[in-house]
Order: sequence, then C-alpha cells, then structure tokens
Amino acid sequence: MKEIDFLPEWYKNGRRQKFGYRTQYIALVGIFVVMVAWNFASLNSISKAAAELALMALRQAEAQHPAKEFATIKNKVTELQKKVRVIEEINSKIDMAGVLAEMSFLIDKKIVLSKVELVAEKFLDKQQNQPNSGSVVRVAKANFNKEQELPLGDVRFKVLINGVASDASDVAALVCKLEDSPYFCQVYPSFSRNKTIETLGKFEIPAKGGLAVSEFEISCYLANYRQDEP
Repeated sequence: MKEIDFLPEWYKNGRRQKFGYRTQYIALVGIFVVMVAWNFASLNSISKAAAELALMALRQAEAQHPAKEFATIKNKVTELQKKVRVIEEINSKIDMAGVLAEMSFLIDKKIVLSKVELVAEKFLDKQQNQPNSGSVVRVAKANFNKEQELPLGDVRFKVLINGVASDASDVAALVCKLEDSPYFCQVYPSFSRNKTIETLGKFEIPAKGGLAVSEFEISCYLANYRQDEP
C-alpha cells in the first residue's frame, strides 16, 4: 500500500528551519556556558596566582630584611676591624709609668737629666748591619713630612738620656745600672765630656768661674721586644 504525503513542501521546509535554529541556539548556549565557566576558572586561577605572587613578594621582603641587617652588621664589623688594626699599629706597647719609675730609681742624686727622648724605630732587615756595630748615628729629633711615614706596627723604642753628673764615674755607674735593669738593653754611652756650668750664689763653688760637671748622653733601647736572629 503506498503512503500519500499531504503535507506541503513549504511546511516541511519551515519545520527543518525551526529545528536548525533550535540546534544553533542550543549550541550557542552551550558555547556561552563553556565560555562563562572557562572565564570563571581563568579568573579564579589568576586570583590564586596573584595571591601567590603577593605572598612570595612578602616572603622575599621578609627574607631581604635579615640579609640587609646582616650586610649592615658585616660592614660595621669590617670598620671595627680596621680601627682595631690601626689601634694595634699605633699602640706603643710600653709601660711609660714603669719606665719612668725605673729611671727614677736608677738615677743617682748626683745626676741631673736635661732631656729624655723616646724615638720609635723600625726593626732592621736581616741583611742590614746590627746597630752600634760601627759608627753611631744619633737621632736628636724626628721630623716627619707628607713624603715620610710614621713608624707604625712592630717598632722598638730608642731612649736618649741627656744630663750632667758630678763626675764621670757617676755616668759609668748609671750605664752599669741601665745594663742590669730588665727595662733596658743595648746601653751605649754616646759621649761624656767635662763642662763648667754657672751656679747660683747659694751653692758653694769649688772652682772660680763655675762648677765642673760631666755632661753626657746615653742611648739604649727599651727591652720590651724580642728579635729573632737571622
């Protein structure tokens, strides 16, 4: 039996168009829902990433603060170490009160000092001659200018003692006392000569025209160092 279709062609075409439109609407709605979901997920991921970046930045700032403090403390320690080295270089390492007390104990009443001078000297190199082995060069005063450097670091102190004594034997006795003292070493008399000095009226003058004395100079070193033999 043959079926007869009484529906007109325009009606069929209209139904097909409506079905196509409905399919397109559903597809567009699905795409829109997917886009909204993807956008929400993207915003959520961006928010989490931004929060993580902010947290990392905060942790980095917190980590940099101790690092800056450490660098500041390290710079201060370096500056203090430089100052300590400078202080160690300029430190004379001598007991001035003890030296003066020892000299006061050794010097007899018959001796009057006119000058006591301490001169800092660098240690001689091994190739150089030992001091006082030949001619003696006497340092009366140390003058330093911009082209010369002050003797810093490990130095020894040369002591120059000038004065007068009632007799040359008193000078020799003082030299012996200085040699026996633990405070001094390498004691050498630079010179000793007779001299006549004027006196005041209250003193008894044994010879007319003044008082005969022995003028002297003694050089020695403070025995507060040890120098290794070459």
